[in-house]
Amino acid sequence: MQRGTALDCCLRLLTLRDHSEAELRKKLSGKGYEEGESEAAVARMKELGYLDDLRFARAFASSALRNGKGVGPRLKLELAKRGVAGPIVSQVLEELSGEYSERELLVQTIARRYPGFDPATASDKEKRRIIGYLQRKGFSLSAIFRELRAQED
Repeated sequence: MQRGTALDCCLRLLTLRDHSEAELRKKLSGKGYEEGESEAAVARMKELGYLDDLRFARAFASSALRNGKGVGPRLKLELAKRGVAGPIVSQVLEELSGEYSERELLVQTIARRYPGFDPATASDKEKRRIIGYLQRKGFSLSAIFRELRAQED
């Protein structure tokens, strides 16, 4: 169902939140706009500076890191799923690795998700559950084990 031009639709979508080019194209296609009209609208949004994959990737990755939604490989996968090009993903993750340390993010995620968790008194089943959760969030197994050992001491 179309309401107005593809350009109007782009403006409405970008008013709500930042999108990647691929996301915007997909949404326009889903709303029934022709490919030529969609491409022209996307090009115009880029020209005006309203659409920028690098800005989108930085904002998305920064938010995900701050909120414990994912790190490392998980974050890379989420950005790729949203259609951000590999070189941009690599650049953004490299930039943000200086701002956020995996250890600090790991400690924050454990404290937020499992308050009062003590690896010294936890059962093996609890530890496996928490390790699995942290791995799904993208933390490396070595970092998880290092942190759990540090908390046990």
